[in-house]
Formats: sequence, structure tokens, C-alpha cells
Amino acid sequence: MNKYELLFILDTELDEEARASYIERIKGIIGETGEIETIDEWGTRKLAYEINKKNEGYYVKINFKSAPETPKELVRVFGISESVLRHLIINQDE
Repeated sequence: MNKYELLFILDTELDEEARASYIERIKGIIGETGEIETIDEWGTRKLAYEINKKNEGYYVKINFKSAPETPKELVRVFGISESVLRHLIINQDE
């Protein structure tokens, strides 16, 4: 199992219930093949630059351990979701 750090930015137009549901979905994907170490919801913050005509985003950081296939699945899910403005997955073992 490898250690990873995931940071993603959600659209602030999502209501609280939809945001919580999306975070639970991501936790479920990670939980299938790994374990979550920490989850930090940084909340709404100003973006460094405009993304899709938006100036703010809801930041979430997750540290987890999992098999190498999990980050690939997360990238696929983030790619088809319109509510994710940006994402970044870092392998901490390297």
C-alpha cells in the first residue's frame, strides 16, 4: 500500500448536503482498497486565479493509504464530475 495526499476543490455553488454526499463518495472509493488517515475540510477559500469564471472554491484534503489503482479511479471520477474545479494527488512514498 502506498501513501497518498489528495487535494480537491469543489464548486461553492453546491449546497451543503450535495457537498457532504460528494465527499462521502470519494471516501467510499478510497475505502474499497485502502484506508483514510486524515480528512481536512479547509472550507471556502479564495482561488489564486479564476477557474470557470469562479473566484472561490471549497477545499478538501485527504491523506490515505491504498493500492496504486485507487488514484487512477479517483482521477477518472474527478474528470467526469462538473462540481470539481481542480484536483491533485501526490504519492508521498516517492
